[in-house]
Amino acid sequence: MEPVLQVALDFLNLKRALKVAEAAVLGGADWLEAGTPLIKSEGLDSVRELRRRYPHHTIVADMKIMDVGRIEAESAFKAGADVVCVLGAADDSVIKECVEAARNYGGKVMVDLIGISSPLRRVKEVVRLGIDYLGMHTSIDEQMRGEDPFKELREISAAVDIPIAVAGGINSETAAEALNAGATVIIVGGAIIKDKEPQKATATIKEAIRKRKVIKTELFKRTKGEEIIRIFKMVSTPNISDAMHRTGDLEGLRMITPNVKLIGPALTVRTYPGDWAKPVEAIDKAEKGQVLVIDVGGVGPAVWGELATHSAIQKGLGGVVIYGAIRDVPEIVKLRFPAYAKIITPTAGEPKGFGEIGVPVRMGKVRVFTGDWIVGDEDGVVVIPKDKAVEIANRAMDVLERENRIREEIKEGGTLSSVMELLRWEKR
Repeated sequence: MEPVLQVALDFLNLKRALKVAEAAVLGGADWLEAGTPLIKSEGLDSVRELRRRYPHHTIVADMKIMDVGRIEAESAFKAGADVVCVLGAADDSVIKECVEAARNYGGKVMVDLIGISSPLRRVKEVVRLGIDYLGMHTSIDEQMRGEDPFKELREISAAVDIPIAVAGGINSETAAEALNAGATVIIVGGAIIKDKEPQKATATIKEAIRKRKVIKTELFKRTKGEEIIRIFKMVSTPNISDAMHRTGDLEGLRMITPNVKLIGPALTVRTYPGDWAKPVEAIDKAEKGQVLVIDVGGVGPAVWGELATHSAIQKGLGGVVIYGAIRDVPEIVKLRFPAYAKIITPTAGEPKGFGEIGVPVRMGKVRVFTGDWIVGDEDGVVVIPKDKAVEIANRAMDVLERENRIREEIKEGGTLSSVMELLRWEKR
C-alpha cells in the first residue's frame, strides 16, 4: 500500500470543517476523516456531506466505537464512510460486530489503540479478528505532556502485516519519521486544520511524505521541556490563561517596562513593607534567567529600584514581579528590564532583613512557589505551576494555533460570532 495522507477534520462546526476539507483536497489529501468532535457535534450528516462532495475520496468516520458495534458501524457505512474506527479497548465481540458490518457494506475497520497500556499484546489479539487497519494514536492530552507518537510504532509494525495509521501531533517535520517507523497512513489534524493556509499546509506535508524528507515548521509541534522558553516567547498571556481554563493571572499588577516580555522560573521572596534587604539578597542567590517574585502584601514603601535593577541585570535575571511598590521607573525603563509592580512610589523603606527567600508566597489570590514559571506581557502576568509547565506551554501553543485559523476565517468575511456559530452553542 502506498503512503496515504489522512486529514482529520476535528471541528465542532460542519461549515468550518467543509471549508478546510476543500482546501485539503486541493492540497493533495488522500483520505478525509470526519473527526470524533465533528461526528458528536453534527452527527453522521458530516459523513454524508463529505461523501456527497468528495465521491472519489476515502471517507473515514472516527466513531471511536466502544459498544453496540454492529449498529454504530452500520450507521456510519450507510452514511457513506469507507473506513470506521473502533477502539482497541472495546470487547472482542464489539470489534467482531464492526468487522461483520464492514463486510456487509463493503467497508473497512480501523482499530484505534488509544489508551491501551500493552498495545503489542492487544494488537496480536485484534488482528486475528479480521480488521483492516491499526491506528497508533497519541491523544491530544498526551501530546500536551510531550508524549512521543512513535514510541511503540516500530515494534508493532515489525509484528503485523496490515497497514498502520499513526496520529498524534504529526507535522511536516515528523511525517517522514512516521513512515520510516512503519506507518502507511499518516493522519494529520492540527498542522492542517489550524493552519492559516490549509491548502498550502496539506501540500507541504504531502511533499514531506512523498519525498520522505523533513520540512521545518515553527508551529504545530509540542515540546517535552527543552524548548519551553521558545514556546512562552511565541504565545501571549491570554493564550496561557485560556490554556489554564482562565486562571493563573496576578491581578492588579502594572507593567513597568513596555514592550519587554518577562519569562522565567520564579525565585520567591517574602518581605515586610519597605524592607528591601531580602529582595536584594535574593539577587545574589538567584540563577541566570530566574524571575524574582516578591510578596510585600500589596503595600509600599518601595522594595525595588534602579540599583537593584542594575544588580539583577549583572546576574542575568529574567525580571521582577512585586506585589508591592517599586520606584525609579524611568531608569528601569531605560534599562529595558522586565518589571511589574502593584504600586509606584518615590519612597523607599529600610533594609531590616526581615522575611524569607524561596518560600511559597501569595500574590493576591494566587500562590507562587519557587520554580513556577512566570510570563508577563502587556496583558499582565500569569503563573504556571512548575509540574504543569510543559503541558500548559503546549496547550497555550494549541490556543494560539486555533486562534490563527479563526483569524483567517474572519479575514475571509466572517465575524467571530458567525465563524464560531455562537448562537447555536449558547446554553439553553
